[in-house]
Amino acid sequence: MHSDDLTRPAHAPRVAGLVLAAGAGSRYGRPKALVVEATGEPWLVRAALALEAAGCDPILVVLGASGAEAESLLRAASDRFERPDRLRVVQAQDWAAGLSASLDAGLDRLQRDKPETDGDAVTAVALVPVDVPDLNAAIVRRLVDAVTPDTLRQAHFAGLPGHPVVIGREHWAPLRAALTGDTGARPYLVAHRVTAVPCDDLGTGLDVDEPSTA
Repeated sequence: MHSDDLTRPAHAPRVAGLVLAAGAGSRYGRPKALVVEATGEPWLVRAALALEAAGCDPILVVLGASGAEAESLLRAASDRFERPDRLRVVQAQDWAAGLSASLDAGLDRLQRDKPETDGDAVTAVALVPVDVPDLNAAIVRRLVDAVTPDTLRQAHFAGLPGHPVVIGREHWAPLRAALTGDTGARPYLVAHRVTAVPCDDLGTGLDVDEPSTA
């Protein structure tokens, strides 16, 4: 990883990264936060590295099921991060209630974090689930380019919605109020006409629900 990739230009909007990795992975057979590729790279670490390489700061990782083990994976890989101090673990206490609870925990942490100055305020958050192993920094960069507080964007692959989803801070409170069950941000994105950003040239965007599809 090159330090040039991590530099946020002066006056550029600050974008946080948010990795959702709290679920038990019932269809997969174990928490996806613990999945390690044959290469030895955990999905969790790969997602966080992609966000860091795209310039996201801070990077919040929401954990729940097997949270202590997942956090250990992150710690073990800390030397792979240019700025490990940007990583923040958020424990979703009610992760079993579904995806919405995990997303709410991450947004709550972002809203409670107070910047030292107005210029340090986070403009938007780039949201990714842990189970999209071909996520890369180029995809994230395309989504976070020139964001504003009212940005609402979603990566599309082969015409289908995928990740990242970028949510400007003006949407955080109303999105949290609308969250329910295991649907996550999807209903809110549809209702507010999220902007589709084609990313077919950068990856597949496929998420992995079962080991046979990895």
